[in-house]
Amino acid sequence: MFPETCARARRATQKLAVASTEDKRAALRRCAAALGEHAERILAENARDVSDARARGTKDALVDRLTLDAKRLDAVARAVVAIAGQDDPVGEVIEDRSRPNGLRVRRVRVPLGVIGMIYEARPNVTAEAAALCFMAGNAVILRGGSDALRTNVAIAEAVRGALPEDVRDAVQLLADTSRDSVLQMARAEGAIDLLIPRGGEALIRFVTENARVPVVQHYKGVCHMFVDAGADVAMATRLAVDGKLSRPGVCNALECLLVDAADAARLLPPIARALLEGGCELRGCERTVALVPEAKPASPGDYGFEFLDRIVAVRVVDGLDGALEHVRRYGSGHTEAICTGDAARAERFRREVDAACVVVNASTRFHDGGELGLGAEIGIATSRLHWRGPMGLEALTTMKWIVDGEGQIRA
Repeated sequence: MFPETCARARRATQKLAVASTEDKRAALRRCAAALGEHAERILAENARDVSDARARGTKDALVDRLTLDAKRLDAVARAVVAIAGQDDPVGEVIEDRSRPNGLRVRRVRVPLGVIGMIYEARPNVTAEAAALCFMAGNAVILRGGSDALRTNVAIAEAVRGALPEDVRDAVQLLADTSRDSVLQMARAEGAIDLLIPRGGEALIRFVTENARVPVVQHYKGVCHMFVDAGADVAMATRLAVDGKLSRPGVCNALECLLVDAADAARLLPPIARALLEGGCELRGCERTVALVPEAKPASPGDYGFEFLDRIVAVRVVDGLDGALEHVRRYGSGHTEAICTGDAARAERFRREVDAACVVVNASTRFHDGGELGLGAEIGIATSRLHWRGPMGLEALTTMKWIVDGEGQIRA
């Protein structure tokens, strides 16, 4: 069954790779319309998934990732339309030059082929990953989690039904949500060209350890913000509250707050108070607890941990050097932020922090494909090859060389 799924996907790529930009755009606009037309069924199935998740005792922040309502579903449809409106990367000339021997040498973008997408909870990924892969000329085999299976099936059926019949198999959803299906995808050498796992640490490790196909890791988001001495306390408070509490269960949420010891007595209490009033639990070092008695003493495991909940680790550090050392030790390479009024320290933070995204005086929540102008993303890659950061259309292509001559030979 799975080999035939891959074979159908490969056949679809042969048609899709040469499809015109306008044909792809028209198909995606129909997909977006289909999400609206099938909204009643999609939301009903999602309600069943959410009900089951609550019955299992799933944390509220994770339930939030699973939940769709009319507004969120409309946002998914608008994201698909936005993807359709993006520049088509397929065929883009990256480089065009002439050699001394008269050869014309070009590098152009081409589709990757068949992409495997493994993800948990988020049903919006079903539509957005399908749209991104399709616009970039790729087929995608989707394997969502069991917690969102009903919703994923409803979305996938709506999307597939809107696609032209000859490329319908460019979007396929696996109904098997067992660990065996992940293993099949990870070992599908020659059938899947790129595997993108997006989920918890256990999933990422399992895929990476078993993969025989190239993998782009979408690893955990242990995102920090360092509040520098002299920082504007009102700004720092806004950034901390937005980073942690706007959506605690997402990968770009703030998980650890670092505060410069030289100014912690002024900075930390008001920031902590705003977080506490927002229902956030603080787990801090000894210096944090001394300044904020409501904070709980942090355990060693709280640093470097992705809470995905209304919990934030706090540490008072000795200046920028202390912050950089903490980030080097505990960061996951996702998003790191600094709140500072000092241009030199901001530049040093930009230069020395090793992460997919470095943010100065803004919320970690801006590390998002839509917010960075990509329309949407298939996820945020924390590995270094072949991409890092939000994976939009360009990230879903590779390149090939085209050499045009007039009979030249290599003597």
